[in-house]
Amino acid sequence: MGKQWEPVGRLPGFLTCYPTRPVPTTPAEPQAAPSSKFAIMAALTANLAIAVIKFVAAGFTGSSAMLAEGIHSLVDTANEWLLLLGLRKSQRPAHPGRPFGYGRELYFWSFVVAICIFAIGGGISIYEGVEHLRHPTPLGDPTWNYVVLGLAFLFDGASFLVARRTFNEQRAGRPFWTTFRESKDPSIFVVLFEDAADLLGLAVAFLGVFLSHQLNNPRLDGAASLLIGVILLVVAGLLLRENRSLLLGEPADAGLLGQITATTQADAAVVAVAPPLSSYLSPHEILLVLRVEFAPQLAAAELTQAVDRLRASIQECHPDIRHVFIQPAFLPKP
Repeated sequence: MGKQWEPVGRLPGFLTCYPTRPVPTTPAEPQAAPSSKFAIMAALTANLAIAVIKFVAAGFTGSSAMLAEGIHSLVDTANEWLLLLGLRKSQRPAHPGRPFGYGRELYFWSFVVAICIFAIGGGISIYEGVEHLRHPTPLGDPTWNYVVLGLAFLFDGASFLVARRTFNEQRAGRPFWTTFRESKDPSIFVVLFEDAADLLGLAVAFLGVFLSHQLNNPRLDGAASLLIGVILLVVAGLLLRENRSLLLGEPADAGLLGQITATTQADAAVVAVAPPLSSYLSPHEILLVLRVEFAPQLAAAELTQAVDRLRASIQECHPDIRHVFIQPAFLPKP
């Protein structure tokens, strides 16, 4: 099969310019699995085990808060599976039908996870709480609840520590919320927020069970279920906002684009550079479009070499930039 050549831009009044580097006709190799996969597997294992023992405890004790926690853990288990599905699908190689690959599959499935937390986890927990407030029933022996809550706290705590360590590696000393807003890998922060919501939910469930028995007021157990639902809705809202932004396509950060502009302007063949256009296709895959004005005296061969040289320089300095399109153009003077 012959070589295919990738057009990178068109000079006004001239034919399309082509670089000297051919585009491979064979599919690209799939990306390596991200480090967050271990954190997801740890969370899935913990949530599955916890969901089983929570449902058993809820059946023995009749606790609405414990049933809400069981539903919460079951939803979390399904969510971890969806994240793993998104990771696997996002690593499929590119082909002519999908020339930029499947990187945004991860963003799509992370968005689905946030919807599940909102609609299923939060919705059912609030429903159970309202029903228990309307029709309170005496609680049974709380011993089961305390045992299950203690075990669940240990499992979820271990999973949270794994997720936090993975997230801290990405933070590299930056503030927490800044890293969360700027992160392009939802598989890391989704697990972290889920585990945090688990630990908060367990604390609320413990208070609901304890106070219900101490004060002989079963409605407090329903109130705890309502509060668990509210926690899930808040977490889901944060995740929905961030994943929606990623799914629509976030640009590279301003510092990176500034470095690219400086690298381009440093080339002797370049006269001016327009602000770069960029979009994340996956956590480690950026699409970049550059409009560059080259020196007018360049011959066609020299222009082609300059375009190829710029592309190689940018990708060498910034490996996450997988797709570079350089468009020669006459830019307006500032």
